[in-house]
Amino acid sequence: MYLTDKFMRGALFASAVAFGALAPHSAAALDAPVGPVVLSVKGNITETNNGDQADFDTAMLEALGIQEFQTTTIWTEGTKTFEGPTLRAILEAVGAKSDNIRAVALNDYAIEMAAPAEDYPGPVIALRMDGNAMPVRNKGPLWLVYPYDSDPAFRTEVVYANSIWQLRNIEVQED
Repeated sequence: MYLTDKFMRGALFASAVAFGALAPHSAAALDAPVGPVVLSVKGNITETNNGDQADFDTAMLEALGIQEFQTTTIWTEGTKTFEGPTLRAILEAVGAKSDNIRAVALNDYAIEMAAPAEDYPGPVIALRMDGNAMPVRNKGPLWLVYPYDSDPAFRTEVVYANSIWQLRNIEVQED
């Protein structure tokens, strides 16, 4: 009986270890930022790296995949090239449970919007304009930018109001 109990305990322990090694680790899914935090996402999310929020440095945002497009804006002169991850990529990285977000700038300007569906071309969180990082004095370090010239639907007052620069926080809200 003793050998059977010992064997069963050992088998149970080995199974628990093996299952633990194979099970997803949601808390560790996002690494902690190494560089300065440029964006924090909180709210209705499943993936975090700093308490109840997900903090990103520039390298982490770049690792989500960079989209690039050229467009004019009502705030800049001439055609500009913007580079950054899509808003959708960021929401997927944090396991957002809703598409309703509140975005807040450094000066506390805030907008509420529904993020576009996966297959719809939408905004990027621009890290660079014309190949250069954007300083705070020039709408940086992050700017939610749409490809305004690609579709008349991106040239509306609502979209312009949602084009928040100096972005610092995103809160994923309940549906």
